Amino acid sequence: MSFASFLLRRIGGLLLVLLVTSFLVFGLLYLAPGSPLAFILGPRGGSAAQIAAVTAQYHLNDPFVVRYIAWLGDVLHGDLGRSIVYRQPVSDLLASRAGTTTALVALAAVIIAVVGILAGTVAALRGGWVDQVVSTLSAVGLSTPVFVVGVALISLFAVGLGWFPTFGVGSGGFDTLWHLFLPAIALSVASAAYLARITRAAVNEERGREHVQTATVRGLSQGLIVRRHVLRNALIPITTVLGLTIATLIAGAVVVENVFALDGLGSLLVKAILQRDFAVVQAVVLVLVVAFVVVNAIVDVLYTFIDPRITLGSKR
Repeated sequence: MSFASFLLRRIGGLLLVLLVTSFLVFGLLYLAPGSPLAFILGPRGGSAAQIAAVTAQYHLNDPFVVRYIAWLGDVLHGDLGRSIVYRQPVSDLLASRAGTTTALVALAAVIIAVVGILAGTVAALRGGWVDQVVSTLSAVGLSTPVFVVGVALISLFAVGLGWFPTFGVGSGGFDTLWHLFLPAIALSVASAAYLARITRAAVNEERGREHVQTATVRGLSQGLIVRRHVLRNALIPITTVLGLTIATLIAGAVVVENVFALDGLGSLLVKAILQRDFAVVQAVVLVLVVAFVVVNAIVDVLYTFIDPRITLGSKR
């Protein structure tokens, strides 16, 4: 399959997924109890004229299908709508918060890749007590909820030792990375543990292959065998898990951003759901879906570089 055909298929699949997801999310919000008017007018409510004006401004009395089609048409023209709570365009809200979530996810992805692949490889090659330690730590990491890890990190390294800040994103540059280090660790613990297990299993499987044993008999150095024959062939399952992990990190950032009081897309999504801010919820969910599909498309392309026998869009 050519790259153009692969790209067209991916774009078509992305549009279909976005359409179905947007319809479901919009419908669930529409059926949820309560009204956005309570957050717009305050606990005391407003006069009949104020209620009528707000209802007309946000088309709250229009039927569900009419509102959904109108919103979909605006999105196709690049308009994500206007927040009923923040009273500003949704695109501006996303732009102001996307940087925090992007930096958090990128830092967590680096930690996951480095720690997961390194720990799994060392466990498979060394065996013995090293393998036992890595397996035990992986089990602990997989079984510990993200918010528990976050609270523990804050209590120990931020409050107890004072090495890291407890909340916020800093003033930019290195200061932002320093503020995001603990949240990134909290976000990456479970995923790094899972990747370590997958890497360990993949490396052990490749070490038992006939071509690896042949290379050993031929007297090739252990380092060359591991690099060329073991790790390269083990990269297929590792890349698959790493890609899926990175794609789901944005959703996992919802919990971490609330624990560490970060002003990102995750915290914005939680607030928008509680306040029934339809346009904001819809836009953030669409961003999550787009990120997931794009990352998976990138993983498919990486397969062809790792193993030339794999073609774009194949099921191998």
